[in-house]
Amino acid sequence: MAPPNSRNGKHAKSRDASLKRKRGQEDLSTLVQKVEDLDIKETFKSFSDIPLSEPTASGLEASHFKALTDIQSRAIPHALKGRDILGAAKTGSGKTLAFIIPVLENLYRRQWAEHDGLGALILSPTRELAIQIFEVLRKVGRFHGFSAGLIIGGKSLREEQDRLGRMNILVCTPGRMLQHLDQTAMFDTFNLQMLVLDEADRIMDMGFQKTVDAIVGHLPNERQTMLFSATQTKKVSDLARLSLQDPEYVAVHNTAESATPSTLQQHYVVTPLHNKLDVLWSFIRSNLKSKTIVFLSSGKQVRFVYESFRRLQPGIPLMHLHGRQKQGGRLDITSKYSQAKHAVLFSTDIAARGLDFPAVDWVIQMDCPEDADTYIHRVGRTARYERNGRAVMFLDPSEEKGMLARLEQKKVPVERINVKANKQQSIKNQLQSMCFKDPELKYLGQKAFISYAKSVYVQKDKEIFNIKAMKLDEFASSMGLPGAPRIKFIKGDDTKERKNAPRAAANLSSDDGDSDGGEGKKKKAPKEEKQVRTKYDRMFERQNQDVLADHYHKLINDDGTMVGAAKGPGDGEDEDDFLSVKRRYEAGDEDLGVASGSDEDASDEDASDKDIKTVHIDGKSELTIDSKRREKLLKSKKKLLKFKGKGKKLVYDEDGNAHEVYELEDEEQFRAKGDAKEQQARFLEQETERARQADLEDKAVAKQKKREKKEKRKAREREELYSDDEGEEVVAQLAPYEESEGSASEDDSRRPSKRTKVQRHESDESEDEPRPKKDYRRSTTRPAQEAPQIQTLEDLESLATGLLG
Repeated sequence: MAPPNSRNGKHAKSRDASLKRKRGQEDLSTLVQKVEDLDIKETFKSFSDIPLSEPTASGLEASHFKALTDIQSRAIPHALKGRDILGAAKTGSGKTLAFIIPVLENLYRRQWAEHDGLGALILSPTRELAIQIFEVLRKVGRFHGFSAGLIIGGKSLREEQDRLGRMNILVCTPGRMLQHLDQTAMFDTFNLQMLVLDEADRIMDMGFQKTVDAIVGHLPNERQTMLFSATQTKKVSDLARLSLQDPEYVAVHNTAESATPSTLQQHYVVTPLHNKLDVLWSFIRSNLKSKTIVFLSSGKQVRFVYESFRRLQPGIPLMHLHGRQKQGGRLDITSKYSQAKHAVLFSTDIAARGLDFPAVDWVIQMDCPEDADTYIHRVGRTARYERNGRAVMFLDPSEEKGMLARLEQKKVPVERINVKANKQQSIKNQLQSMCFKDPELKYLGQKAFISYAKSVYVQKDKEIFNIKAMKLDEFASSMGLPGAPRIKFIKGDDTKERKNAPRAAANLSSDDGDSDGGEGKKKKAPKEEKQVRTKYDRMFERQNQDVLADHYHKLINDDGTMVGAAKGPGDGEDEDDFLSVKRRYEAGDEDLGVASGSDEDASDEDASDKDIKTVHIDGKSELTIDSKRREKLLKSKKKLLKFKGKGKKLVYDEDGNAHEVYELEDEEQFRAKGDAKEQQARFLEQETERARQADLEDKAVAKQKKREKKEKRKAREREELYSDDEGEEVVAQLAPYEESEGSASEDDSRRPSKRTKVQRHESDESEDEPRPKKDYRRSTTRPAQEAPQIQTLEDLESLATGLLG
């Protein structure tokens, strides 16, 4: 029996718990009433002015959040009332708290518990931003009883599946979330209350469009949806896909003079593509006591620049961040850079959105952003929360005009600055030396070059990005590469044509004779100046090399001759077209295809007419025959068509004339045949009849093949059965023993009796009769009257002995 004091203690605890629940219900009812009475037109300055629950207020105070930013004061009241929101504000304006506080408050007022399932889903375009959102959620919601989870790629799917069903709030990336919705059996979203899209314009673009559509298909239509970004989407199609119901558009900086913070100093430098690495190196060396982010357009570029600069040792910590890294490495890099006081981070646009790196001094955009929105997000990594910051963008001369026009449309003020020539350092020689000594770095450089060219080539805004206006050969040289790698995806690339070009014309050298300038005579070079041509000389004279060392270019003049090579008396330094790979002659010229002109042309004709011939095709096209291979092409009618401009599949009629598979009919002739629909119906009828006839023919051919196959099989069986007889076949007609004594007539002896077994010849059978049962006795093609007659019992025994072998 329990003592009286213990009973009183239990009653006291029960009474306290009851009072606590009652007080909690009263506080909740008061909070709900305050939210209903909240005036959304009122301007709020601090979090204490907004009706918030005690756990949320405590979390904000513990995290040192006191004053409201513009986007928070405008968006939170609407969100607390359950309205759908489109929030747009400058980078670094506190959009994360603008949706985390409503998530916590709405679930708290509904008294959400673990058994209620998933209540809020927050989507982020990148893993780093999702991690950052989750950390803010943990700080602010530390006094709440909700269970929150982080679902991103790069972690164990099985561990996430085991815990997913117990989560009330999830922060995730779209790809991983869709994977769980499709594969995790116990994961349900039927009770979802809130959907939040951070960096909504990035999530709603083409990169995530199909994934987001699939995720929304798993979610209930009755929910609260909030979209936040620095550059918000207003497309009706996007809003309809998310099932937004009368959303409240909250844009706090639409009336501002600039779309970027006023504390941000923005500049751009016009520098040719091949000088960008030198300018970037000089900048880093001049700002060793700063914290800098350098944005490049591809992960391969990030890796090459990072590896190159790391070997050059600028005197400041270097880091790199791109999407190909493992999740653990990406987390380490972001945390190290956040804690560093002075460092340089080379990154792709993976770090351009939402990431809050403290105290970033400079944002350098080495590669031009794809549009003004990307520029705004990139420079938003500095000058956050009203701090000062500076941004510099490197622009190629071909990019300047178009990019400045796009920024002006978005209210982005950018000023031009110049690089001081006395402070600029060149690292071209060092990069060439490193690429020569380290094949791996050279390989990274080649991949970086191709990835940059591709990133420019695929851009939609061709007014800014024109790859043919960029000097890619010089850019490759500035990266330390011995030559520009071949870019397969660029149309008009003539690398293959140059490789396969004939070299007969190039082999014409000055020792064959040169024009003396007026008399039309040829002089041979002096003996002492004549060069002996070796296979190595011919190798270096070829113009189809993809990668050539720098010292080779120094040995070769612009006209293709070797430096220091002897010249004939008539050589001039200004003859640019001295060596030509291919020589074309115009139609209508004289017999040898050379127009009457200067003596120089005549001398060139005499030197080249031995090896080069010109053939006129159809009286119009011309084909220069300067090799045996091309001469053979003339013998092939099919291969010759490519010189006539034909590049399509051809068919030949009965006269041997070539036609394209699908030729366009003359419009007048087509209309003369009747209405298009009637012609279509006739065509379908004709094709149906043709297909039916072809089917009948195919069946007849198949039947004939089957019959032939059957006959071959029978013949093969006969050969196998009768191979032991040495070519002689006998038919035994066995008469009854009574008739064998000579009582029967000759005709009767030929007629088989009931006990006689006769094998008919295969040729006597009709094709339609059923096949008889196989008889493995010997048969014959000899007539029956030629068979030996059986007169005595000895004849019968001898015959039986022969048959039995």
